[in-house]
Amino acid sequence: MSPSLRSVSTIGIMGFGAFGRLMARHLQPHFALRIHDLHCPPSPDDGGRGLSPATADEVAACDLVILAVPVPAIPDAIAALHPHLRAGTVVLDVGSVKIGPARALVEGLPTHVGIVGTHPLFGPQSARNGLAGLKIALCPIRGGATPRIAAFLRHVLKLEVIVTTPDAHDREVAMVQGLTHLIAKILVRMEPLPRRMTTASFDLLMQATDMVRYDAPNVFMAIERANPHAKAVRDRFFSLAEEMRLFLERGHDAAETRAPDDASLEQAS
Repeated sequence: MSPSLRSVSTIGIMGFGAFGRLMARHLQPHFALRIHDLHCPPSPDDGGRGLSPATADEVAACDLVILAVPVPAIPDAIAALHPHLRAGTVVLDVGSVKIGPARALVEGLPTHVGIVGTHPLFGPQSARNGLAGLKIALCPIRGGATPRIAAFLRHVLKLEVIVTTPDAHDREVAMVQGLTHLIAKILVRMEPLPRRMTTASFDLLMQATDMVRYDAPNVFMAIERANPHAKAVRDRFFSLAEEMRLFLERGHDAAETRAPDDASLEQAS
């Protein structure tokens, strides 16, 4: 047991998709895990010390419960857990957006349950070489569990922890993830792309695209549609792209077209 989470002996995970499996692999050495996923239950190949399939009420009985389900499925997960949660249990979500899930957790969970919103700023692709040095955002919502969870993540899993609010998180992620996934989706639609005669900058662009190209469609939709700040970022990006298109097509002498300046391009990056 981690010294920073002395009161936690069992962790329940709702959802065992790609990210649920990633979490289980790194938490198994430290806690007994109970996994609930009707569509993708643990198999013998997922076995090992301290991991077992469980019902929703068995997951709810754990000291710490992690919702590793798609953002649209969070209300159903809350409803399944609600009748079985004990006083003092802490519930976390790992969604790519935080305002909506935080509201759903506060409204749907009993008041005797602690709540922390989390967003691991990585996925199975970027974590394939380990977690050390990767980033995770924590949003304290209810209760005082955040410092203990942050200590475990920092000192045991070696993650860089960023404590923030749901609104501040979504404002930054609307740019950071919103643009990354949007550009990657467009580049994938442009394939086949060159892979032989490339520059270092193009290779980095392809590397970034490959890191998100296999994400489940619901991840992209959550990033772009469930984040209330994402539309403004998209609209500004497309507006600047259209401005650049007109500038390039009409040339420097086109009076009706303003050449994008460095400040505009920097703000869009």
